[in-house]
Amino acid sequence: MKCLIQLEDVGKHYGARTIFESVNAQFYANQKIGVIGRNGSGKSTLARLITGEEEPDSGRVVRTRDLRLSYLEQHDPYTPEETVLEFLMRYTDQEEWRCGEVAAKFKLEPAQLDTPIGRISGGFQTRVKLAAMLLRHPNFLVLDEPTNYLDLSTLLLLENFLGDFRGGYMIISHDREFLMRTCEQTLDVEGSELTIYPGDVEAYLAYKEEQVLLAEKGNRIIESKAKQLQVFIDRNRARAATATRAQSKIKQLERLNRGKISLAHAQRNVRIRIPLVGSRTGTALLCSDLEIGYPGRKVASDVHFEIQRGERIAILGNNGQGKTTLMRTLAGDLTPRGGSCDWAINLKLGYYAQHVYTGLTGAQDVLTYLQRRADRHVPHQTILDLAGSFLFQGHDVEKPISVLSGGERARLCLMGLLLAKSPVLLLDEPTNHLDFETVEALGEALKEFDGTLFFISHDRTFVNEIATGILEVKDGAVKRYLGTYEEYVDRLSGDLGVGVAASSR
Repeated sequence: MKCLIQLEDVGKHYGARTIFESVNAQFYANQKIGVIGRNGSGKSTLARLITGEEEPDSGRVVRTRDLRLSYLEQHDPYTPEETVLEFLMRYTDQEEWRCGEVAAKFKLEPAQLDTPIGRISGGFQTRVKLAAMLLRHPNFLVLDEPTNYLDLSTLLLLENFLGDFRGGYMIISHDREFLMRTCEQTLDVEGSELTIYPGDVEAYLAYKEEQVLLAEKGNRIIESKAKQLQVFIDRNRARAATATRAQSKIKQLERLNRGKISLAHAQRNVRIRIPLVGSRTGTALLCSDLEIGYPGRKVASDVHFEIQRGERIAILGNNGQGKTTLMRTLAGDLTPRGGSCDWAINLKLGYYAQHVYTGLTGAQDVLTYLQRRADRHVPHQTILDLAGSFLFQGHDVEKPISVLSGGERARLCLMGLLLAKSPVLLLDEPTNHLDFETVEALGEALKEFDGTLFFISHDRTFVNEIATGILEVKDGAVKRYLGTYEEYVDRLSGDLGVGVAASSR
């Protein structure tokens, strides 16, 4: 297999912080790699180094002449006034018929090709960027969190496209299901190092867990031997007759301690505990003849459903159909255009909006923010433990909010919400700023949450693990879907004509 990209002794630093130090790696044609790692480990930096958006501080990134690299751009390379077809032809230098052919792979209808891009939904705008990426005839793709904000239909189309793609690619994602269906190898970015494993993400995580257990067992053996040596040293160091032997044992102890394996980044240590709110029975929410939308624009009407306390409801539907509008209405952030939306008496709501973190400012530090938002019965150690699970460890809790990144502020808002002990949680895309392990830990925690939950997410593993019910927002209606989430995905796959391809991998 031909090597297309090679990292040779690559180093990358941001100020005093080391991201990579003398990293070496090779990426080959037809390699299908899933990239995982904690937030801040360097996954996106690696992607930018490979695409040439950033240069290494030391070493070099070698791209062969055979490489035709393409990537899903995070910014919008089009203008809102351009039609879909005008953009595709300008951006890719391809003929009209070819642009239309590739656009059809992503279910872009002929009428949409003549529509200004600014007038189509965010999900379809992403489909346009995916079509543009393919039209450049790449043989290697770099996709950095492609599933963020993608609706399920577009995600299934992307998955189907990748299954048919004949080149190689690297995908950074926290969506286990997506990685399992698209990638054959796993790249773990951790501790300034790259580890490539010749198997899918589930096989790698099982292997990594096994290595952690072996390391812990080895460390326990070392600690036991170290205690025995220390006892001998303490007893014999001061005695002239045995002082020489004691010095020899001290050297043995030093060598032994150097053999301990650091477990600071062990993935299985991530554990999130949400304070319990006290489970109750009965109706939590009753919506009758509800109409949702904005002044002058109706989004959905004739909405009727009843939700029982303790249910965990996934709100599903394509982008632009009204999922967030429904969520905002349930949270009281939007006034219904008609009908009623009645919560049980004295139910406290906790609402996490997609971009709530953008308004988070102030000179207070992380810990002070969490203490002020936590319920008064939540122990101080619980606050510290949750902060650690969301990557605010040690002195990180002393950071002022003003220096936090957007992702850090998003995690901080989510933590504050979880600590408030609200019997009802409404979460709009809570996983978008979390790393792989934290997403899975949050999913486990929400399964144990004893209150009522509404959430929007396109992470299939997350939804499948948590949801006990589904509300589908589609074509101006909101309806209770009576099947399981897996049945919902199968139905949608069939509607898109990708069912066989998507389920065969």
